[in-house]
Amino acid sequence: MNELKAIPKAVSSPSNFLDERLGMANFLKRNMRKIFPDHWTFLLGEIALYAFVLLLLTGTFLTFWFKPSMAEIVYDGSYAPLKGVMMSEAYASSLELSFDVRGGLLVRQMHHWAALIFVASTIVHALRVFFTGAYRKPRELNHVIGVLLLTLALLEGLTGYSLPDDLLSGAGLRITQGVLVSLPLVGTYASFFLFGGEYPGGDVISRFFSLHILLIPGIILALVTAHLVLMWMQKHTQMAGKTQTNKNVVGAPFYPAFMAKAGAYVLFTFGVIAGLATFAQINPIWLFGPYTPADVSAGSQPDFYMGFLEGALRIMGPWEINLFGTAHAGTLPLNVIIPALVPLGVVLTGLALYPFLEQWVTGDKREHNFAERPRDNPHRTAIGMTAVVFYGVLWLLGANDEISANFQISLNVTTYAGRVLIFVAPALAYLITYRMCLGLQRYDAGTISHGVESGVIKRLPSGAFVEAHVPAADDIEAHVRGKEPVPMLAAAEPDSAGIPPKGMRGPLGRLRGRMSKAYGGEKVPLDDGHGAGELERAGDDRTLIN
Repeated sequence: MNELKAIPKAVSSPSNFLDERLGMANFLKRNMRKIFPDHWTFLLGEIALYAFVLLLLTGTFLTFWFKPSMAEIVYDGSYAPLKGVMMSEAYASSLELSFDVRGGLLVRQMHHWAALIFVASTIVHALRVFFTGAYRKPRELNHVIGVLLLTLALLEGLTGYSLPDDLLSGAGLRITQGVLVSLPLVGTYASFFLFGGEYPGGDVISRFFSLHILLIPGIILALVTAHLVLMWMQKHTQMAGKTQTNKNVVGAPFYPAFMAKAGAYVLFTFGVIAGLATFAQINPIWLFGPYTPADVSAGSQPDFYMGFLEGALRIMGPWEINLFGTAHAGTLPLNVIIPALVPLGVVLTGLALYPFLEQWVTGDKREHNFAERPRDNPHRTAIGMTAVVFYGVLWLLGANDEISANFQISLNVTTYAGRVLIFVAPALAYLITYRMCLGLQRYDAGTISHGVESGVIKRLPSGAFVEAHVPAADDIEAHVRGKEPVPMLAAAEPDSAGIPPKGMRGPLGRLRGRMSKAYGGEKVPLDDGHGAGELERAGDDRTLIN
């Protein structure tokens, strides 16, 4: 029996060697049994992590054949329609990867699909963190790191999208140059530095290549490491439940439960991306042809994560400011600066600062280890949906020409409608979401007070039929009762002499007090105990008739 339990020498000898020199036994023993909460929403961040790993692997493969050069050559590869066409070495090497390198097209498409899934899962993960309040103390720093990762993911996608130097990516590169050159004072210098002279220059592909494979991935890798280390130390937030408290963690250990699930999920993520790359064509650069500044393709659309920028540019009016009353003295092209910088700047900056703004409004400096249900903080959920709809309207209008062509609608109509929707739709989203959250809170209160439907129909002496209610299951009740009132400033009211407390004086203090009252507090309180349900409300002494 002892022989069966003995650790094989092939395992024990290296383990003892490392432990005697690094002292890792206690560290591993302590951390291998670390408990992780179990909820499907926590997998969203893991998708982003695994997609990033696949991006590194496929990107390394692609660098062996890709040539980041804008030097002009005559194409003589295996794709017959482009034979004899002048193109850059970058585009020619991308065609070689697609048609002449064994497995090259599969890896190229896996890389592109992994990039889309990486950005999409990062966005959805950020929304999960926001809507559940998982950014609250002590996780504010990790939340800011997450916002930085999302920003860098967008930049990484932009630089990678431009590398093949095809006509479609060149159109996006032209927009990038237009945004750069529109910046006051530094725009011209920034454009010359990036492109190596007048547009299109001769260095932008090589410089984007360095940014894409070295600088940005290195920063992302460092931030991902910091993000995971902080998450490991602070643990996941967990959903309220029967045995969960704000001071414990209920879940499965890292080894073997979490490692087994994570291993399976890595394979699942890789398999989905490989399946997409196999059966769903993406970015067929050979159909677009090489980029030349004189050519423009109709109906061109960027990847989804840049669609908002396209939409903002398309619906923006022709605004500009000529300094000192003359265009020769300097022009501020607001029709480019505002759509390029304001929408994404507002969303990302607001997302990064929200934990600190909420703490300032509510005065709440407690530690929070529960993930709130979105309905339990209706104002925050409404604000989040406002940002989602704002982004969605811009993203949709990035294809206003396709909408007009396919639905036989005037392009001017879609543009003017977009200018209205960009203000009206987010406002409606806020109001509708807020009312929905209150309605769901009332439903929860009804569940606690009157129980849940039993499926048993009873007939009253009056002839009316009612459905008997029974108390909610313990786990459901515990989950609903995990709701806490949204904190608010305790000392916002003036004293008997009408003098506001210190910190609440002045315009900013009064604004803070009003915001705290509106944002915080219990909107729909839960009733204590279980009500007797519909039957008892119909009359205590009446006999039920079957």
